[in-house]
Amino acid sequence: MWSRLFPKRFTLLKAFVLLFLSISFLVRLSFLVWDYDEIDKNVFSLLQIFGAGFLFDLGTVSFFAIPYLIYLLLFPVKWYGSIIDRVLTTFGYFLGVLIIYFSFFGEFTFWDEFQRRYNFIAVDYLIYTYEVVQNINESYPLPILIGSLLTLVALTLFLTFKYGGFQRTYHCTSSFKSKLIASLPWFVIVIVFGFFVTNDQAELSENRYNNELSKAGIYSFFAAFRNNELAYTEFYRTVDEKDAFAYVKAEYAKKGDAFLNPSRNEILRSIKNSDSIKLEQRPNIIFICIESLSGKYLNSLGNDSNITPTLDSLANHSLFFTNLFATGTRTVRGMEAITLSIPPTPGRSIVKRKNNTGLFTIGEVFNEKGYDRNFFYGGDGYFDNMNTYFGGNGFNIIDRGRGFLLDESITTSRTNIEDNEVTFENAWGVCDEDIYNKVIQESDISHKTGRPFFDFVMTTSNHKPYTYPEGKIDIPSGSGRKGAIKYTDYAIGEFLKTARTKPWFQNTVFVIMSDHCASSAGRWELDVENYHIPALIYNLPNSDFQKIDKLSSQIDMFPTLFSLLGWDYTSNLFGMDILQMKPKDERAFLGNYRKLGLLKDDKVMVLGDQKTANFYQWEAADNSLKSIPMDEAFLKNTISWYQVADYLYSNNGLKKITDGF
Repeated sequence: MWSRLFPKRFTLLKAFVLLFLSISFLVRLSFLVWDYDEIDKNVFSLLQIFGAGFLFDLGTVSFFAIPYLIYLLLFPVKWYGSIIDRVLTTFGYFLGVLIIYFSFFGEFTFWDEFQRRYNFIAVDYLIYTYEVVQNINESYPLPILIGSLLTLVALTLFLTFKYGGFQRTYHCTSSFKSKLIASLPWFVIVIVFGFFVTNDQAELSENRYNNELSKAGIYSFFAAFRNNELAYTEFYRTVDEKDAFAYVKAEYAKKGDAFLNPSRNEILRSIKNSDSIKLEQRPNIIFICIESLSGKYLNSLGNDSNITPTLDSLANHSLFFTNLFATGTRTVRGMEAITLSIPPTPGRSIVKRKNNTGLFTIGEVFNEKGYDRNFFYGGDGYFDNMNTYFGGNGFNIIDRGRGFLLDESITTSRTNIEDNEVTFENAWGVCDEDIYNKVIQESDISHKTGRPFFDFVMTTSNHKPYTYPEGKIDIPSGSGRKGAIKYTDYAIGEFLKTARTKPWFQNTVFVIMSDHCASSAGRWELDVENYHIPALIYNLPNSDFQKIDKLSSQIDMFPTLFSLLGWDYTSNLFGMDILQMKPKDERAFLGNYRKLGLLKDDKVMVLGDQKTANFYQWEAADNSLKSIPMDEAFLKNTISWYQVADYLYSNNGLKKITDGF
């Protein structure tokens, strides 16, 4: 039987398959040990992990086998062992072995960062090689990793040669019939996995770690490559289109919003906030979007590490939102939620999609009120398509460009952070102090024009490799996330200290919020606690300091600010004024690129991309999700929000008013 599957001509193929399956098993076992405490470890669960894992490994290696099988089938017997056969075979085997080791090395760094197999993030990283390679180089001993990789490849080739793998491949007379019979099972496996097996079929457990261990990294990568944009109506549960819009519009109507076109499938409406008591104010607005800051790191939200003294102090002198949740797990998802004020859409963020310019963002509200709009980023805004998105939606760009130009259709300006303005820089950009110094400089210029300004400032220091200028805090640079958080907090303090000396400070409101948490990994479909982020509004005129415990979403922050400023405006935003929410209206949207959730009354509905829907009770004490009987009304409400959001994006319903409304 074994000889039929692997005749002598298939000796190297057999060696490659065994190598792949063995290393994949060791990687899976390593990840299991790595996160041992998070995994369900009963016998059935372990058999499920390694059984499903083996099947996906077999499917993955079969795709590698096909090109070589075609070569083995078509290459003439009389040329076996010739120079051309030896060169092509040796090179192909070398390349295959190199890919195996490289992908598995990469899996360890990816798991370290995300506790997941390769997903759409890895696909995106192929585009931004500079930042990714630099980050790896600064986070890991790259020369040692590359040296180890090449050593393993060389050792594998040596052992394969020593034990006769190449010789048996070259010196044989396997017939075409025997080769064809041996090839057929592999072609069948490829057809089955190519057309009938999906990556999410490995998800047989309620424990997310178990599901990730059951997958194969390379297979997951190509599945993500194929599915990084998901059509909502094709992959998710839907309700009647009119019913979905009727529900969503009813939520706004009961707040008194007036729809401009009530009969259309849109949410464009007029919002009234000004009255004889609340007069409209137009202060400068500086929004600081903090990279990867989870709420759990603040003392004011229950921590005791004392690594955020500035933010903890601000929490007592601001409007401090203690129960606010991010919509996603990546910076571009946070940007989408903040600027478009929209529930998360399946697949990649709108920031990275086509048709993402000329949209109705919060920038349009600021523009209506006469504001200059600026986007600050310490790295190159080419990364993650940020410059195209912000520039294409009316923001001026201030970044650390490395030569990439804005799209020719984008008419906003771009200002570079020059070398003489940089005191420290790593893979992701300049340190937070440097970006804040640039904000101060540009704010001084804007102040002289007499026009109010809105600055969107994206920080980078709280990101691996966690490096920052030495001597600023008592934790050495590069020693871990706690140091990066403390430096991030320190830089905010220094920024505000300088800002207070400026003539524009008294008329400037500072909004501070995280883009997402430090980690989204957890045991559950959506790990609720890992979406909890800090948010505050500081220096708001005529406002009392208070802690706001209402459950709310990242998409609600700017609609709340607009209300506090007494603004009447036309809105195409999904967010609501948090302060005016009644208990029955409180909710938060949570999601990753496949799962879409609604949190309300400590219950979570999770929509999946195989038209699944799971309903849970969230136990905040241990951050667990317990399955509960389906609530059809809750389900319909959840579907309505996401279906309407997707409909508006897909049908140009998010465009600016001047572009078609």
